Amino acid sequence: MGVKWGMGDGRWSIELFLFPFFFFLLLSCSNTNDWVNTLPKPWTLSESQVSEILPQFHQKFPDFHDRLKAFAQWQVGKPYEIFKLGEEVAPDPDPIIRLDVSDCTAHILTSLAFSQSISWDEAKESMITIHYKDGNPTYKTRWHYTTDRIQENSSTVNITNELVGVEQLESVEIILNRKEDGKEFLDLGWEKSTSIQYIPSNNITQEILQKLPHVSGVAFVKKTYFKMGLVVAHEGMIIDQKNIIHASSEYDKTVNIDFMDYYFRENGPLFDGVLFYSFHPMKE
Repeated sequence: MGVKWGMGDGRWSIELFLFPFFFFLLLSCSNTNDWVNTLPKPWTLSESQVSEILPQFHQKFPDFHDRLKAFAQWQVGKPYEIFKLGEEVAPDPDPIIRLDVSDCTAHILTSLAFSQSISWDEAKESMITIHYKDGNPTYKTRWHYTTDRIQENSSTVNITNELVGVEQLESVEIILNRKEDGKEFLDLGWEKSTSIQYIPSNNITQEILQKLPHVSGVAFVKKTYFKMGLVVAHEGMIIDQKNIIHASSEYDKTVNIDFMDYYFRENGPLFDGVLFYSFHPMKE
């Protein structure tokens, strides 16, 4: 907010009056964001140490989406390992929740769970609510497919169709979890016939990003995955309508980088299109 000299309607004097307020607000926001950078990284901490810090996130960031963004930023640099969340029993004995390593979906769900909790134990219960279809943590009740999750899970809601006209979308009819040979991709005893519309690469623009909430989800469509009964190959968080925070196999860690630079490379786009989704607290 600056001073518009030469305005004849008196607005310059109002803006001059308001300038110190907005400068203070900007400085305050900057200092609050800097607070996250003063914290030890979560993968270096014990469960009890994380529990000591979590209430401070609520104090510093009372708004859910601000807190979600801050927690996602806190995880930047975390080592990447794929398929590291489980039910702590066979067939997947990995932890229900963890902060030492992450893949792309784990980063999303972990951020959601911890940003709504004030202790490690509460975050684990939050993860069970978010990550499982019936609140019962078993391998077969887990939300295995991002496409299914953003269609049905109230924490991550598909908003793709709200951002562009139908003429800018492509559609795929698919049976999730059924490969083209008719067999299951994962041993779930479950499949889902569905249709989903996505924004193809040639229609992704900065103007679309500007329509997003200041923190939102993005899921990346890969057409070669359709034959396996999948739509989404990767996902992450878009912050401030510009950057993506995601657990990256390319960088071998969680990174915060420009979305357009990440998506569009010299030899073409990394994926075939995107879905966008919004984040919602469990108790809304």
